[in-house]
Amino acid sequence: MARMLAERELTVEGPRRSREIAPRSRTVTVNLAESPLTWLHARGHLTDRQLDAGERLRADYERAQLAPSTTMRWDAVRISGTGERGLTPTERQIAARGRFDAAMAHAGSGLSDVLWRVACAGEGLPAAEKALDWPARSGKLVLRIALDRVADFYRIG
Repeated sequence: MARMLAERELTVEGPRRSREIAPRSRTVTVNLAESPLTWLHARGHLTDRQLDAGERLRADYERAQLAPSTTMRWDAVRISGTGERGLTPTERQIAARGRFDAAMAHAGSGLSDVLWRVACAGEGLPAAEKALDWPARSGKLVLRIALDRVADFYRIG
């Protein structure tokens, strides 16, 4: 897959998607073709709202640590005085798991399959369609419907 590099402003949450870069801000170069969702968005197949919903779902999936672990864990060591504010790491993980499960339930059983494969597992649409035994080029429409439902769940306007 070809790389599509773009420079974005670096914020606390990560790279900002908008092209405007504030003066004196840190920037980072991102590969827009890194995930199937950004690839589809870069080519105009997904709206900003749908991309935000998919990225939010993927972030909850990763925060909940639902992906299989293949090596030892390299989590950061807690430093005294930094973790006393807000939720503990375990509580944040449980909250992310709850949001992920609720978002997938809101999408529905028929749509959550392609949503998980593309947004969370990083499969391309052709591979997801083949794994789900769907006709070619049918997954894009189903994915858009699923992302719209997840955007409704996350209240993305």
